[in-house]
Amino acid sequence: MMEWFDSHCHVDEEAFDADREEALARMAEFGITRYAVIGSDMETSRRAIRFAREHEGAIAVGGIHPHEAKGFREEDPAEIADWYRKGKIKAIGEIGLDYYYDHSPRDVQREVCLRQMELAWELNAPVAYHIRDAHAEMLEIMKGMKAKLTGGIIHCFSGSAEIAKEYLKLGYYISFAGPLTFKKAPKLQEACRIVPKNRLLIETDSPYMAPEPVRGRRNEPANVRYVGMKLAEIRGEDPEEVAAYTTENAMKVYRL
Repeated sequence: MMEWFDSHCHVDEEAFDADREEALARMAEFGITRYAVIGSDMETSRRAIRFAREHEGAIAVGGIHPHEAKGFREEDPAEIADWYRKGKIKAIGEIGLDYYYDHSPRDVQREVCLRQMELAWELNAPVAYHIRDAHAEMLEIMKGMKAKLTGGIIHCFSGSAEIAKEYLKLGYYISFAGPLTFKKAPKLQEACRIVPKNRLLIETDSPYMAPEPVRGRRNEPANVRYVGMKLAEIRGEDPEEVAAYTTENAMKVYRL
């Protein structure tokens, strides 16, 4: 059986409260043996840590999402640093900029993102980035602090091939999620073709972003196989090869 690594999911969220064990069983049934559970604020990061401690194959990532930036507290970086130093989280995230929803003011998003990028540099920790409708500004920020970048993941990539090339130049991995499988996704599929094998990741971002053929339903980590198989189809590669190298890449980026 092929083994897949879901590099970004939220299987600890309440959307799974009614059938979490069944969802985890389906993961095992379809060969999803490793997965990263991602926090979006301090509370959900603590929950991700607890979840990873209690479930074999899970790792936790903790940080403050741009949606939650307005709730940032001065004491938060010290706690995130403590988690990383103690091995409770394997990366800082998901952090970044979201100018689509603007749930937090843009200046606050930028400040909180920068604070966490600086923290990652101090810790030499990888970062998981959420970037939506803000690639130009995020790239400007990254290039401005290029000497301090510590690597990591551009999660649920939503840009063009040209934007992907810019992130690759800065040393990042590119992760594709359910939208890669959509029928009207030529931009993403073009980007997928140009990313080198050693920089590709796959994810579900579940319970969001369900891929074909389960689009419109709650997403779950077992569905990462659909993303992987679509990636293989687009690139003309064998699904077993894709499963192997995307798993290897996830292990490398999370330093497992």
